[in-house]
Amino acid sequence: MVASVAALLIAGYATVDWITLPPHLPDYAGQRARYTASEAWLYDRNGVLLDSSRVDYQVRRLGWTNLSDISPDARETILAAEDRRFRDHGGVDWLSLGGSIRDRFEGKRSRGASTLSMQVAGFLSPDLAAPGQRGNLDKLRQMRAAWALESRWSKDQILEAYLNLAGFRGEAQGIGAAALGLFGKTPSALTRDDALLLAALLPEPGAPAPKVAQRACALSKEKDCTRFLPAATTMLGPARSLALDPGLAPHLADMLLRKPGAKVTTTIDVRIQRAAIAALRRQLQGLGGTRARDGAVVVVDNATGDILAMVGGIGGASTAPAVNGATAYRQAGSTLKPFLYAQAIEKGYLTAASILDDSPVQLDTASGLYVPQNYDKGFKGPVSARVALAGSLNVPAVRTLLLVGVDAFRDRLFDTGYAGLVEDGQYYGFSLALGSAEVTLVEQAAAYRSLALGGRWTPVRMILGEKLGSSRRTTTPEAAWIVADMLADPNARAATFGLDSALRLPFWAAVKTGTSKAMRDNWCVGFSDRFTVAVWVGNMEGDPMRAVSGTSGAAPVWRDVMMALHAGSPGKAIARPGDVEERQIRFTGGLEQPRREYFLRGTGMTLVASAPPESRRPRIVNPASGAVYALDPDIPPDRQKLSIAVSGDVLGHRLVLDKTDLGLASSGPMIAAGRGQHRLRLIDLGGRVVDQIVFTIR
Repeated sequence: MVASVAALLIAGYATVDWITLPPHLPDYAGQRARYTASEAWLYDRNGVLLDSSRVDYQVRRLGWTNLSDISPDARETILAAEDRRFRDHGGVDWLSLGGSIRDRFEGKRSRGASTLSMQVAGFLSPDLAAPGQRGNLDKLRQMRAAWALESRWSKDQILEAYLNLAGFRGEAQGIGAAALGLFGKTPSALTRDDALLLAALLPEPGAPAPKVAQRACALSKEKDCTRFLPAATTMLGPARSLALDPGLAPHLADMLLRKPGAKVTTTIDVRIQRAAIAALRRQLQGLGGTRARDGAVVVVDNATGDILAMVGGIGGASTAPAVNGATAYRQAGSTLKPFLYAQAIEKGYLTAASILDDSPVQLDTASGLYVPQNYDKGFKGPVSARVALAGSLNVPAVRTLLLVGVDAFRDRLFDTGYAGLVEDGQYYGFSLALGSAEVTLVEQAAAYRSLALGGRWTPVRMILGEKLGSSRRTTTPEAAWIVADMLADPNARAATFGLDSALRLPFWAAVKTGTSKAMRDNWCVGFSDRFTVAVWVGNMEGDPMRAVSGTSGAAPVWRDVMMALHAGSPGKAIARPGDVEERQIRFTGGLEQPRREYFLRGTGMTLVASAPPESRRPRIVNPASGAVYALDPDIPPDRQKLSIAVSGDVLGHRLVLDKTDLGLASSGPMIAAGRGQHRLRLIDLGGRVVDQIVFTIR
């Protein structure tokens, strides 16, 4: 009988022991290692905090807060409210447990007897039953877990874990999130009254303000507690900012921060980032939100490819502040021209001294006539390629594209990192010379950097230590250098931009502006020997800017950033390749002033002359072949005439419209033609047709 009872007792003990066996709990170091904040952090190349971003939206946890970083008032007040004998018990407060059992027998409301150690054990092991749902065996299991915790953790470690893992209000977990979200403070700045309110929240985090104030008053043991109700009301009002970071790179943080608790070290230099932000903010504030609302800046180290600054926007008057202006695709405008001229020079089609005709031109395309115009709607006549590029003239660029070929130019741009050009050349047409394709500011910086590197393109990087992809040759060092020299020539761009524009720096720098169709985008991209700076100004939603030009929009930001980068260390001209030769040249007919010019070896010249009319093939330049004209029904037909224009040596040549002789071509006749398709022929003295075009009137 005794043996049976003993066996039953042993079996019962073993059963209870097995049922109440506590789960395995991590040690302190293991818990610190597995703790994951809901935030992720972005640092500059030297370890300076740039920004942070919330990644986990299930709960709000900031970084683990060390006990030493929590104010003594907060530590002691919360400890006294939750477990005043914490320093004296071994995980279970027997006095509180006894009082709880007595209250239950006497029918009184039972007081909680859970210690901080028991609560931390519950935080560490989710399979322990939640408070208020525990049976006696579950309670015993949690007690055993608390004993196990006390045997491996110090008291300070347990208290620190409790303050980091306890839920205070809503989604705020831990004293770091609670202090910032409820008081707008760091844990080290919490006062005794703050701590009383936090302690009053712990038993019931969702309690209303009057109840929290009542509990805080009871914990304070004061008679006059009137201050707690307004304080509790304020605390439980709108959440304070949880941002501890300076907010210097929010768009970059959105790009790179994906994993909770991650700490990403970027290539950004915080000093350069601040300078870029200040320059962009100053310019946008000066322009005003009615003229331009948005802007972006990218700065790249030429030698390493590291992005030293990336400002996707500054907010302000923006109506789309979350959009990253540095990576958004926008129409390129004239910023693609340097790569077109580099390709033409590389192929031997042009030199920097070659004469291009800046005069009206009409080009027949599948979608109709393409009639390029300059920014100022005027034309400058014969100009050198140097002046055409530096002055950003449109018609000479289109004529250069006719030499290079649209498909060849499109392929060159794609090889230079403009990844958005996924269609063939015919899709973009002649307007590709004027930047009809869409590009990003980061692509612009990388492409212009390739010119600074002698025509070799390599990827840029944002994360420190990230391995760069392979490089590729996009143009020759000689062509890249000559184009850079053209872009750095203030005299060549003087006719368009003046001698003292924002593009002129007190040291060597190559730069190009660009403005897209309808003034939607304004660019300024350029480089020194050490840095490439790309700036975009516009409206993120695509509406046109007002009264903003190439030198009044992005250029002042470019100048300010360049000046900050080279403070105390001016930029130097890039070394000239050995196969570039220097010549002193002059132009006949006063086309341009004599100057020093650079050529690919073997293509140099000393005298440049514009071709005389007699050297040009006689041709009809207006109307353009394939043109379609519409008669205005409100104007008498005999008052609606077309002007005919020819070029070249047309002495003695005659014009014939359909079967009607219009007379000498040199007279430049005006014609009134009826509806339908018409053929216009240019006939020489021998009766041969030397040119003909077809146009339609409807």
